[in-house]
Amino acid sequence: MYGLIGKMRAQAGKRDELLGILLGSTSAMPGCLSYVVARDPADADAIWISEVWDSSASHKASLQLPEVKAAISRAMPIIAGFDTSIETEPVGGFGLDSSGG
Repeated sequence: MYGLIGKMRAQAGKRDELLGILLGSTSAMPGCLSYVVARDPADADAIWISEVWDSSASHKASLQLPEVKAAISRAMPIIAGFDTSIETEPVGGFGLDSSGG
């Protein structure tokens, strides 16, 4: 399995709009086992995204999906920056099949 955890910063006052874009583009991503978008309670403009994929290749392929490309285009003008991005190797957990990694 392949995982990503990242912190994204929205333009001031645009976090809810960015959340809507991110959540609206996550329905059909082959190989995606988990995609969680969360507000940062300590920062009114920050969003945390936690992803688990069956492989790094599936994650890379998802970036070519028309729905994902469209979401990225809509989101870019209201993204202020990316604070943290960490790759992980998930081994299992609630909701994940631990035999995949």
